[in-house]
Amino acid sequence: MNTNKYVGRVGLGEIFAWFCLLIVFMFTVMPIVFMFVASFMDAKQILSMPFNWIPSKNYFTTESRTFFTNFQKAIFGNNANPVFMRNLVNSLVVAVTCSVTTVLMASLCGYGLSKFKFKSRELIFMSIMATMMIPFEAIMIPLYMVVSKLGMMNTYQGMIIPFLVSAFGVFQMRQYLITFPAEYLDAARVDGLNELKIYSNIVLPNCTPVISTLGILSFRNQWDNLLWPLLVAQSEKMKTIPLYITKFSEEKQTDEGAMMACALLASIPMFILFGALSKYFIGGAEVYESRKG
Repeated sequence: MNTNKYVGRVGLGEIFAWFCLLIVFMFTVMPIVFMFVASFMDAKQILSMPFNWIPSKNYFTTESRTFFTNFQKAIFGNNANPVFMRNLVNSLVVAVTCSVTTVLMASLCGYGLSKFKFKSRELIFMSIMATMMIPFEAIMIPLYMVVSKLGMMNTYQGMIIPFLVSAFGVFQMRQYLITFPAEYLDAARVDGLNELKIYSNIVLPNCTPVISTLGILSFRNQWDNLLWPLLVAQSEKMKTIPLYITKFSEEKQTDEGAMMACALLASIPMFILFGALSKYFIGGAEVYESRKG
């Protein structure tokens, strides 16, 4: 009798948990679905109440408008100036470069702080962590003055160098590498490998989950970065996708459908990156917990 009651309670708990997950999933996915559907609508359909989640049939006919009108406006704008592709390339260059350097430098620093014993190691680590408490807005003006004095305004260097490494990346790599078995490293040293080869041949290949996670987060931070490129990128050709979307939304003749199409195009690289690395991103926590156990 008690066993049956216990099983029944577990079943109700699982149903409630799945119901809560379904609600969270709907609220999470709904803005993405709205962006996708609205990118194929005109302003009148988007602003209609109640909102029709399926575009009207006459939208796809030649009498109404072409199927990709919104995407044409998103790419070429209202003045037929195809600066979108250049801004897309700028965002890719900045995001990819910052992601690669963050992963490499954070992994090197995390490896040293987790596997080498030296004087003031904890002090150095806590000093790095302390920089996470300083908001970017507090150092933005001094950093802007430094970049301006070095002549890096309106250049890739000015947008990339301040974000070559992050304190959060160092923290994430250190915490992961603390759980890495020291026996593997000792065996490699006995075999005559130097520390650089140990790092490149043993440490990095076994850090795929945390590297993927850090790479995705770093890429997203720079892909969505609006404030710093707004200060550094002064010409239209050096601006990034967030600046393009901001300017695009301020144009008087831009309708809501074109704005949604622009947002959808800007989201595609993030979807591709997460889709390619999702198994590592999701499996990173499982690997970490298994090592702790």
